[in-house]
Amino acid sequence: MDWLEADGFEVARQVLQRGIAAVYAIAFLSAVAQFRVLLGEHGLLPVPRYLARTSARGPTLFRWRYSDGLLLAVAWTGAVVALLLVAGLPQAGPPWLPMAAFLLLWGLYMSIVNVGQTFYGFGWETLLLEAGFLAAFLGSNDIAPPVTVLWLFIWLAFRLEFGAGMIKIRGDRVWRDLTALYYHHETQPMPNPGSWFFHHLPKPLHKVEVAGNHFAQLVVPFFLFFPQPIGSIAAAILIITQLWLVLSGNFAWLNWLTIIIASAALGDRAIAAVLPGDPALTPDYGPTPLWFTVVVLAVTALMVVLSYWPARNLFAKRQLMNASFNRWHLANAYGAFGSITRERFEIVVEGTLDGDRWEEYQFKGKPGDPRRLPRQFAPYHLRLDWLMWFLALGVPGDSWFIPLLRRLLAADPRTLRMLRRDPFDGAAPKQVRARVFHYRYSTWSELRRTGQWWVRRPVGLLVAPTSRL
Repeated sequence: MDWLEADGFEVARQVLQRGIAAVYAIAFLSAVAQFRVLLGEHGLLPVPRYLARTSARGPTLFRWRYSDGLLLAVAWTGAVVALLLVAGLPQAGPPWLPMAAFLLLWGLYMSIVNVGQTFYGFGWETLLLEAGFLAAFLGSNDIAPPVTVLWLFIWLAFRLEFGAGMIKIRGDRVWRDLTALYYHHETQPMPNPGSWFFHHLPKPLHKVEVAGNHFAQLVVPFFLFFPQPIGSIAAAILIITQLWLVLSGNFAWLNWLTIIIASAALGDRAIAAVLPGDPALTPDYGPTPLWFTVVVLAVTALMVVLSYWPARNLFAKRQLMNASFNRWHLANAYGAFGSITRERFEIVVEGTLDGDRWEEYQFKGKPGDPRRLPRQFAPYHLRLDWLMWFLALGVPGDSWFIPLLRRLLAADPRTLRMLRRDPFDGAAPKQVRARVFHYRYSTWSELRRTGQWWVRRPVGLLVAPTSRL
């Protein structure tokens, strides 16, 4: 079936397969480093207790038994397979080999997400699962990429961008009056080294940025479906917009994965037109096996049926954001920042050895020390830091935050490794407490005078001084 073969999209396939696999590698390595502390047998929200209390919301290997050892086996297996795909080794074999590898990644990571509770309640988790599932059907290097799978990726890019744009327009008025970026760079979950500078751009430029964002999310996605080179131009606009977001904030792997997915619309000829020289980008393909064609058509039909719910959601009066409509995390709804907070509050955790002098625990990513410039962590995901941002917004967090304070009281080594600085060098404090501070960016003059990137003031107490039992 020649009509199923997409000649001229080899670079798109390579970017999709290797890029999605790279994000999976980061996700699995993040689980190796963080899962046991947050959700392990002795974690803040232990998976065994969760499974004993309620059934997981979807398929997971841990439904029958969870252990930290099994979690590490799952995560390391996923990381190794993902790195093999990044290197392109399975793709050099028959089509069933990369298919099996990506389906394995999808199944293993779904097992983690479905027991991850609030620490895995982010839209980019389901986005990675859906992208990984689709990547399984892109074929190997010997055959042309299936055109229907590339269209499914383009449809995913459309839902991702247009859904986010509709959430904004329907949500906070600051998106409609173009003033959202007066606040966003300062109040976003985890600023990066460029955020302070972006915040201090002239306000008229902020309005231009918001207008450009609306154009990129509400207009450009439709052109992804157009013939080449229009589809490639639309993809390039989305990619440039996402790179702008990469420069201005830490959003885990959301922006990078969006860039990878949008690459599905990049044609080889369009890429060759902007690359130096005249590279031969498209190889000669062999015939596509009949069994692979049947599988691809079946998967395409499945995704078309499942797409009814997210398509309806795009135009619903009460549009859902980051919602999954099935147990398999396929054909999901996406979106972000439908509302913008105007002020920034931070939870500052302190401890004392003597009940008199209080010292501050420093987190790796979230603002703490006013003199410390925020660091770049994305595409790595600091899950604890992100939940601290939600906690400061008033999202209930007693289920995990109080256990965190208990771990600090016990000077638990694994928990302390999740932080940037333990003020007591491993010693157990006598008491800990949690205070609420108002944060704002310093001005240029304040930065020159004090060396502080942030100006903060205390506004209250979240958790009173608590002692070891």
